[in-house]
Amino acid sequence: MTTRNGDKQEPQFAAFLAIDWADQKHVWSLQSADSELREQGEVEQTPEAIAAWVAQMRQRFGHRPIAVAVEQTRGALVFLLSKYEQLHIFPVPPAMTANLRKAFYSSGAKDDPKDSDLLLDIVFLHREKLRRLAPDTEATRLIQNLVEERRKLVDEKTAQSNRLMAHLKIYFPQIPRLFEDVGSPLVCALLERWPSLEQLQKVRPAVLRNFFRQHRCRQELIESRLQAIGSALPALGDQAVVKVKMQVVKVTVQLIQILHQGIKALDRQIQEAAEAHPDFFIFDSLPGAGAVMAPRLLAAFGSQRERYESAEEMQTWSGIAPVLASSGKQQWVHFRYACPKFLRQTFHEWADYSIAQSEWARAYYELQCRRGKKHHAAVRALAFKWIRILYRCWKDRVAYDESIYLAALMKRKSPLAPAAMAAPVGL
Repeated sequence: MTTRNGDKQEPQFAAFLAIDWADQKHVWSLQSADSELREQGEVEQTPEAIAAWVAQMRQRFGHRPIAVAVEQTRGALVFLLSKYEQLHIFPVPPAMTANLRKAFYSSGAKDDPKDSDLLLDIVFLHREKLRRLAPDTEATRLIQNLVEERRKLVDEKTAQSNRLMAHLKIYFPQIPRLFEDVGSPLVCALLERWPSLEQLQKVRPAVLRNFFRQHRCRQELIESRLQAIGSALPALGDQAVVKVKMQVVKVTVQLIQILHQGIKALDRQIQEAAEAHPDFFIFDSLPGAGAVMAPRLLAAFGSQRERYESAEEMQTWSGIAPVLASSGKQQWVHFRYACPKFLRQTFHEWADYSIAQSEWARAYYELQCRRGKKHHAAVRALAFKWIRILYRCWKDRVAYDESIYLAALMKRKSPLAPAAMAAPVGL
């Protein structure tokens, strides 16, 4: 059997195991390859319990491989199971289990034994539809975990900044008007010292000028802000509300500052890990990648060249490729919803950044816009095209060279070539 991981032949599994994971205990279903009987049981979510349970299976099946289905790609259970070479883990998308549950159990009731049986059916009968979890090299997995955790911190900082904005609009609306980013280090430092308009207006102009200079503000901007602060009027006079908002703002500012520090620390670790990776030069050569996107693109592709047999597979798996649906004589194209969201986000964001740095990318994006596509649809179309180029560089282990690609466009007499040569970049 050829698997989605590119393996020519999967191992002869001694048994098939499905685990419906939970926080404290996991329900499992097991079927030996030479039997039609199914067994069920529970195992606690502790390293000791998992180790003893796996040891029993190893003794029973003589170290032969076991196919394991679980509704996780990461998490405590997957990390515990991944260290056992005998266990071949097949992550099952939760939507697949949910749809089968609706089909087979019309009542809509959900209980653990049925879910573990459904997972067992999937791994036993439909393994070709799954992608076996094949851990990458340690260096690659380090970067993958770092960039994903960094993104979580960035999202949390954005959420806290939005909360800060909501509070400021109520009692201190001058801050959102004077500063574009209320979650910036400058605004956080300002609010930490002077969390209300009344306190800020009591500060001598010379002190404020010095404060803004320390945060590298332009002189003309400093003066306009000082003038606006001096002439501002309080938005709210109810001290019962103002005092509470001030306290919440102080706490929120501290959280944002801690998140800033955490993101910077992860940035240093990501840079160090990425520069030490043998494939980093490929992704570092990409226009618009930079210090943030190059490691994320490296993490997206990984180091296992056999994982993707074609660029089309990566385009589909990442969610960049659209879905062609049909019914009768009608056909339509729609956005692909079922995909790893962080992976799709990575290609989408990088394609957007590349527009200002790549001649042909800018020309292609503008062509899509002229054809009636909105911004994000045009960016996804560009990302679709970029993946094919990047896939070839990744497979051949060569850096991207814009001049080579432009020459190829000219040779093929692509309509992009003249526009690309005339398109200004680096704006």
